[in-house]
This record gives sequence, C-alpha cells and structure tokens, in this order.
Amino acid sequence: MANLVTSLCCVVLAAVVVAYPRNADRIQYGRIGSDVTMQCGSLDNDASVSWKMNGTYVKAQHSLEGPRLILTNVSLNHTGLYTCFQKQDDDKHEAIFLQIGIPPLEPTITCRSNTYPQGFYCSWHQQHSTYINTTFDVEVQHNQRSLEVKKDLFHKNRCHVRFPEVFSSFPYKVNVTAINALGKASATKTFEESTIVKPDPPERVTATPIRFNPRRLEVSWHSPATWPDIDNFPLKYFLRYRPLIREQWQHVELSDTTSHNITDAYAGKEYIIQVAAKDTEIGTWSDWSVAVHATPWIEEPVPVVSTTEVEFHTETKTSPMPCSNAPQKAEPPVGGAATVITFFSRLLLGMLLLLM
Repeated sequence: MANLVTSLCCVVLAAVVVAYPRNADRIQYGRIGSDVTMQCGSLDNDASVSWKMNGTYVKAQHSLEGPRLILTNVSLNHTGLYTCFQKQDDDKHEAIFLQIGIPPLEPTITCRSNTYPQGFYCSWHQQHSTYINTTFDVEVQHNQRSLEVKKDLFHKNRCHVRFPEVFSSFPYKVNVTAINALGKASATKTFEESTIVKPDPPERVTATPIRFNPRRLEVSWHSPATWPDIDNFPLKYFLRYRPLIREQWQHVELSDTTSHNITDAYAGKEYIIQVAAKDTEIGTWSDWSVAVHATPWIEEPVPVVSTTEVEFHTETKTSPMPCSNAPQKAEPPVGGAATVITFFSRLLLGMLLLLM
C-alpha cells in the first residue's frame, strides 16, 4: 500500500468548499437559518461604525447596534468578507470572513476487504454537504486494542487497516467522528472479518467464437490483480450470459477454473457476458466484470453465380485475306470445250469458200 500516512487515529480533512481571503483578520461561522452577530474589533458599545460586504455597503435591513452587525436568518448568500469602519475617520478597523454552513451529520461508514487476508479499508461520507471545512477522526479497535490506521492519499475519506490475525472470532469496531466549527457527529460500525470480504471483479474477460461450432463461445478471464494469494485463498466464479434479444440471463457457477465453454448459444446471435468472483469460503460476490460482447461462429455462405451472369463466347472463322487487291485473270477453258469451238470455226470457213 503505497502513499499512505500511518497513525493510530486517522484524521482526514474534507475538501475546502470556500477559500477565505488572506486579508481577513479572522473567520467567523454561522449556521444556516440562524442569526449571526459580528463585533467590530474591541470598539465600545457607543462607537459608530459602518459595514461593507465584499466591498459593498451592507443593506439597511440588517441591524446595527453600535459596533455590532446583526444578520438574521442567514443563508449561503451571506458568506463573504465583512469589513467595518469607524465613521469619524472612515478607516478600516477589522475584516471578518463569514462562512455559513451546517453542523455535520452522522457519517455513513462502509468497510470492505478486497485484499484478503492482508487487510481492509473503510470509507465514509456525509449525506449532505456542510459547506465548511470538516475533518474526520477514525479509530479502529479489535480485541480491546487500537489498530494502526493508514490514510489513503488518493481517495479522500478512506483509511486502510491490516488484519492483526486471520480467522479471528473477535469483531472489529470502527468509529468515525465528523467535526467542524459548528458541531460534530459520530458513527460506529461493528463487523466480523468474514462479512466484509469482497474481491474486485475478474479482469481481462474475453469471449471467442469456436470455429465450426455455431452454438459455442469460449469465455476466459483472470482473477483480480488485487487478490494477493490466489493459491491459498482460491476464488470461485459466477458466469452470466444472454443474447441481446432476450432479457433473461443464464448462469454458471465455476470453481478452480478461469474459463468456460458456452454450448447452448443461439446461432448467429450476439451475446453479452460478465463474470463475478468470490472467496470459496467466506464473504460476498464481487461486482460484475466489464461486459464483453461476442457472436458464435457463422459459416460463410458459398457464392452462387446466376445464369444471367454467364457470358457465352462464340468463335467466328474468317476467310483468309487475298495476297493482293488486284483482280484475278480468268484462266482459259481447256479440254472438250476448246475442241468443239475449233471444229465449228473450220466448218464456217468452208461454207464461205463455196459461196464465193
């Protein structure tokens, strides 16, 4: 436990609500709803004075009796710096910072051990603000002796105590007294060791889909880092899960393990998963871990090609291009056709000769 202040009585100063100015000669307190009388120094009763609040002359509805200013039925609006002046020389005689608030009520105390068996801490708070500085005295007793108390520097209104022994049958007694300028109030809490043991939630919770298993999720987590001795003081766990489409949780209690396979998940549905922890013998369950989300494995669909998307390719054959663009000369006819033409030519020539 680093950054702790040790004492037999832990004294804690609550946060300052209003910081009074340095030029005030003194501070005076008043209770909300009461009448407040301020005296201008040690002036005689027949002295004639005037008053200012935060640099502005006090309104006439407030009573003036010689060197005294009387404020009736004060509220938080009356908080401020009051200065008084003697009328004959108009010199400031005294500056009074008036703070309005209420006496403390009995503080509410809670104690818890999240580091069992090392120790526990107690915290406290006021039901309502007192509006003025309030301190808290804390005393812890066990088996008729006072225990050492350490103030937490990072959490106001919290102190730490080490267990003087483990498995003690004697109760612990914590007394917290709230004190301010208008009064004080005390509260006492008595408890047994076993009733305040409460671990922090499990950490690093993960949920992973299992390949080819559309109804399974693998969940794993780690025990809280603040639990100091997991081997000798083991934890058990409480797993809850549900699909987002339903409000009802399903639960599984587990021991000696920090993982679990969910086997009844709805296929394709997103799940929300949380885990809590508890000492196996004493105490209460931790708060729930941070929620994680996971969806069981989903088989990827095989792509189907539509027949309208098929392209048919037709092959066309073209005639070879001619070697030249010049027209081709016809070949002379050959064979029988040539013989017939030669015969008729000779016959025609003979008939022409006879006619001559």
